Amino acid sequence: MEWGSESAAVRRHRIGGERRDGPVAARQPDREAPELEPLEDACGRHARTRKRSAAGRGSASGAAWTGLSEARAALGLALYLLVLRALVQVSLQQLVLRGASGHHGEFDARQARDYLEHITSIGPRTTGSPENEILTVRYLLEQIKLIEVQSNSLHKISVDTQRPTGSFSIDFLGGFTSYYDNITNVAVKLEPREGAQHAVLANCHFDSVANSPGASDDAVSCSVMLEVLRVLSTSSEALHHGVIFLFNGAEENVLQASHGFITQHPWANLIRAFINLEAAGVGGKELVFQTGPENPWLVQAYVSAAKHPFASVVAQEVFQSGIIPSDTDFRIYRDFGNIPGIDLAFIENGYIYHTKYDTADRILTDSIQRAGDNILAVLKYLATSDMLVSSSKYRHGNMVFFDVLGLFVIAYPSRVGSIINSMVVVAAVLYLGKKLLQPKQKTANYMKDFFCGLGITLISWFTSLVTVLIIAVFISLIGQSLSWYNHFYVSVCLYGTAAAAKIIFIHTLAKRFYYVNASDQYLGELFFDIALFVHCGSLIALTYQGLCSAFISAVWVAFPLLTKLCVDKDFKQHGAGGKFIAFYFLGMFIPYLYSLYLIWAVFEMFTPILGRSGSEIPPDVVLASILAGCTMILSSYFINFIYLAKSMKKTMLTLTLVCTVTFFLVCSGTFFPYSSNPASPKPKRVFLQHVTRTFHDLDGKVVKRDSGIWINGFDYTGMSHITPHIPEINDTIRAHCEENAPLCGFPWYLPVHFLIRKNWYLPASEVSPREPVHFRLVSKEQTHWDSVKLTFEASGPSHMSFYVRTHNGSTLSRWSLGSGTPVPSKGGDYFVFYSHGLQAPAWQFWIEVQVLEEQPEGAVTVAIAAHYLSGENKRSSQLDALKEKFPDWTFPSAWVCTYNLYVF
Repeated sequence: MEWGSESAAVRRHRIGGERRDGPVAARQPDREAPELEPLEDACGRHARTRKRSAAGRGSASGAAWTGLSEARAALGLALYLLVLRALVQVSLQQLVLRGASGHHGEFDARQARDYLEHITSIGPRTTGSPENEILTVRYLLEQIKLIEVQSNSLHKISVDTQRPTGSFSIDFLGGFTSYYDNITNVAVKLEPREGAQHAVLANCHFDSVANSPGASDDAVSCSVMLEVLRVLSTSSEALHHGVIFLFNGAEENVLQASHGFITQHPWANLIRAFINLEAAGVGGKELVFQTGPENPWLVQAYVSAAKHPFASVVAQEVFQSGIIPSDTDFRIYRDFGNIPGIDLAFIENGYIYHTKYDTADRILTDSIQRAGDNILAVLKYLATSDMLVSSSKYRHGNMVFFDVLGLFVIAYPSRVGSIINSMVVVAAVLYLGKKLLQPKQKTANYMKDFFCGLGITLISWFTSLVTVLIIAVFISLIGQSLSWYNHFYVSVCLYGTAAAAKIIFIHTLAKRFYYVNASDQYLGELFFDIALFVHCGSLIALTYQGLCSAFISAVWVAFPLLTKLCVDKDFKQHGAGGKFIAFYFLGMFIPYLYSLYLIWAVFEMFTPILGRSGSEIPPDVVLASILAGCTMILSSYFINFIYLAKSMKKTMLTLTLVCTVTFFLVCSGTFFPYSSNPASPKPKRVFLQHVTRTFHDLDGKVVKRDSGIWINGFDYTGMSHITPHIPEINDTIRAHCEENAPLCGFPWYLPVHFLIRKNWYLPASEVSPREPVHFRLVSKEQTHWDSVKLTFEASGPSHMSFYVRTHNGSTLSRWSLGSGTPVPSKGGDYFVFYSHGLQAPAWQFWIEVQVLEEQPEGAVTVAIAAHYLSGENKRSSQLDALKEKFPDWTFPSAWVCTYNLYVF
């Protein structure tokens, strides 16, 4: 029979027989067709009974291969992944490669810890409070003076206490404008005795959020910088350039102090590069998660100097995408100073970030040592580098960089990365093209099976995602969201097992009903090629987008392809035996190990964030999607094991059973989301604001006045877990939006109203702060260009929020804040964040309203909220009493505020 005259069904039947006759026959059907045609027909007729037993025929050894044992496949894979996870865990726990020595000329973590304990003993340090502006500043200046006395005569130390005033707009949190007055910076310049024309900046902030001691964010960084200053100043090695240490006192006020320094301080003109020390967690390793912009020489400096590297361009691209609702002083130096830099942050244990649990005793001495070793080494490298002088010559280009289990960093220019990626793609295309682009009569069935297999793989991934999303939505609807927050393994047992089981189920169906006549070895090879094709497509897409993270896809193509070429001969001769599995696992070691390393970082950062991401984003949906994505990636090169194994029924049933049991346990409320365990607290965050609101009409008369405790839960569960403990906080007191007032008529501290739409308003008595806010209209002028200029004056506590909403027929055209152009927040209202240090004058500013059409209700509504975050004014008896009722697994952050609304 000629190939051209065969029907598709007969041809498929015939090829199936070839595949079962052995891998050699399967790959050369055209050359063996004349001799084997009668045998093939017979094989085709008895395909179902001979499928497994005939698979080994035609192999070089002549031994029959009966299929991979399910137990061997499942247990081997589970053990393999557990070993890789253990290696990742060991690398993460190894904070330093050697102990702290404390030798002269080296960083001493014990001294840095002493600084840390003194700073945190002061308590919470909000901008404008005596704790921040007086006590902490005094301590810093005292320590700097002692360091100056001990310094080597080769160096000169200059100290300046700056108190800047300024304003700027930022697109963070949907966009708003910031104004600051008389805040505090402590700047120290260490330079050669004869002076320096160029300098590198090290930045930390000593202020904290309200009600938190702020040990990790960011007292530990300031402690590290003090010790680095001591070591450098006592060194007998001369510096070529200056090092400026900025201890800024208003970072938690949305990056105000760094703006005041870089735009106003005379030393700012000397700075050619910076290192910013931050925190998104408490202790652990400090991650380099931003560099640049461009300036690849800075990455090279870190690679060359850092003793305990931990860096990832993946983290950089994720952070800069805006997925993580956070920002650092890096943005200010980059955008307003046009200076390149390195951004580092502690990321471990973000559950207690910005809470009362962020204490000095939770930060390991080894964490301080590794951070100090790294900062000291990098600063010393930059301060003695010729590149700092002519940094503009090296500013172009991006870098691909990533550490290998914290041992060393691999870094190369992105253009080199593009070349490497292209070479990997070419190799993969040549490999796949050899099979897909042969003459049609040789590849017709392979090509058909390949694209059908690709479709099956994509369907399996899609259905696994849909499955976990259905589970996640159901869990959210019944009020059991965040059940994994205190027990992360619950998310793996619920969503990870569901995703894996669904993938196995779809491929088992395909194996049984579609690939009926195909041999196991043929299918194993086919689905390996499909996985390679998918990762190759990902590599091409990421490289085309210019993302440096494309190196991950390159790893997922290069190493598996090399592994395939190495084990191909043994696989064809002996099938999926022990030798094949051992070499296959070994070849996949690097991509799987590094991926698990990255996956740990993803969950270490994102899981705590989901506990403070607001009431509108279902965290289970987000986490289920991430877990499904991780399952797809990790399963990609092991899908072929489904086809190589005799059966995956027991594995699938086990995964389904684990998922089902976990599902019912979650639905029954067995896993409580929060914990007050002193060793590892995972608190629920709640904001309590005791507020008195006053609403005025166009004539200045009070039309509404009320008081209450405004309650915001910062996660998706709202008050559902609180109500059983505090019955008065229930859905009957849900806060109602004042439709005609900006930001619904409530005293938002920051413009996060779009993230938190569920809040509660518990009636309470009026508050009477000792320093009430004073707000008045100073003047109202008609301009020559037919707009109305309103000048206001406000005085009050250290933190105030100003809101503006224009009425129909009016627009806000200009104001005296920021760049002069009003920047609206999400929703269209305008938000101004104001803060001041000690002894600040009254805040005077103006807005200009373009009135296109006169309205009887006026042209604009403004409101001002005063936030009392420190001292006696922050407390009230009712607020204290309510706060005491909250269970110990919560972190209620409470303060007093007032809200006044006016119409003009």
